[in-house]
Amino acid sequence: MGEIINILHVVGAVFIVGPMAILPMTAMRSVRAGNAAQVATLAKSTYLFSLLSVLVVIFGFGALSMAKKDDNYSFGSTWILLSIVFYVVAIAISLFVVVPALRSASEALEEAPAPVEGTAAVAKPSGYAKIAAGSGIVAILLVAVTVLMVWKP
Repeated sequence: MGEIINILHVVGAVFIVGPMAILPMTAMRSVRAGNAAQVATLAKSTYLFSLLSVLVVIFGFGALSMAKKDDNYSFGSTWILLSIVFYVVAIAISLFVVVPALRSASEALEEAPAPVEGTAAVAKPSGYAKIAAGSGIVAILLVAVTVLMVWKP
């Protein structure tokens, strides 16, 4: 049973946490292109994947509870505590900074006048920097969690 929980934890990390980190970066491209509908869809997707990422944590807790006693893993282990803290900060930034900024950018793009043919790309909405910074920080924190899960210092 422990192997199944470990597999679910790793598969969830790849297929849930991965998109949670990458979708906002894709959304920035859509913001630059002025595609409001796509930005709105990516905001919803980022929100959904951020919430679903809690499943990865639950599977991680399950894996921790089923770890061999010889491994000496516990919630008091530094790498586990740091992973939890980094994850909580990442999901908070994703849900309370990145997703609202994506929603605002989508609304701003919907209200913006259509670009005149032959002109440069659409000007970036004011929330673009929040999306870029927030998604970058989230990605760095999730990479740190991944390193801690593998390295186990």
